[in-house]
Amino acid sequence: MASPGFFTCMLLALFIGIWPCHAQNVTLSVYYETLCPYCSDFIVNHLVKLFHSRLFSIVNLRLVPWGNAVLQSDGSFLCQHGPDECLLNTIEACTISVYPNEEQHLSFIVCLERLASANKLNEWINCFNTTGLATVPIDCYKSGYGNVLENQYAAETAQLDPPHKFVPWVLVDGQPLQEDFKNFVTYVCNAYKGEQVPEACHPLPLMNNSLKKASLLSADTPYSITWLLIYGIHFSFSFSLL
Repeated sequence: MASPGFFTCMLLALFIGIWPCHAQNVTLSVYYETLCPYCSDFIVNHLVKLFHSRLFSIVNLRLVPWGNAVLQSDGSFLCQHGPDECLLNTIEACTISVYPNEEQHLSFIVCLERLASANKLNEWINCFNTTGLATVPIDCYKSGYGNVLENQYAAETAQLDPPHKFVPWVLVDGQPLQEDFKNFVTYVCNAYKGEQVPEACHPLPLMNNSLKKASLLSADTPYSITWLLIYGIHFSFSFSLL
C-alpha cells in the first residue's frame, strides 16, 4: 500500500498544476507635459481613480513627462508652455526616478498638477511636504541627471507608433486610446486577464452565504477544484486504510 507521503506528494503536484498563474498587470502609459491644462485635468480628475477600488493592484503605471517639448540642436529643451514647464517636466521625471513606487510619485504629480490648475504654481515645492517625500528630486534636477531622464523620455515619445497627436496621450498595453483616454478604466479592466479583479472592474454585489456554498461545490474555478481534489484524495486515503 502506498505511504501517506505518496498521497501528500500527489496532492501537491495536482495543486501546483491547477493553481492559476498571476496574469501580468495591465500597462497604463501616459505621455504628457506638466503645464498643459488638458494633462492637468486628466491627472487630477481622472488618473486619480487608480487610488480607488484597488485599481493600482492590476496596473503598471508609466508616466512620461515630455509631451510636445522639442530637443534642440544644442541639447537644450524647448517646451510648449515655456521654461517653467521644462523645469517641472524635469522635476517630475526626477521624482519618478527617485521614488519608483507608483503611488508615491503619482501622489506628488497629482499635487503639482492640482496647483498648476489653480494657478498656484509657485507653491509646487510644498508638494514634497504634502506627500511626505524628501526633496531629493531637486538635487536630481540640479545635478543634471534630470536632463538625462528627459532625453530618454524625448526619445521614447519620438518613437511612439503611431505618433502622438496630442497630450495627454494614453496607452493601455501599448494601444493608444485616442480621444477616449478619459475612459481608461474601462480599457484597463477589459485588458486585465487575471483573477484578482478589483471592485472598479467588477462592481457586483457581495455574494450571500448560499451563493458562497454553491460556488464551493462548483468545479468552475481552480480553487473549488482544489478543494474537491483534497476531499477526494483524503477519502481515498482513508478508505485504503480500512
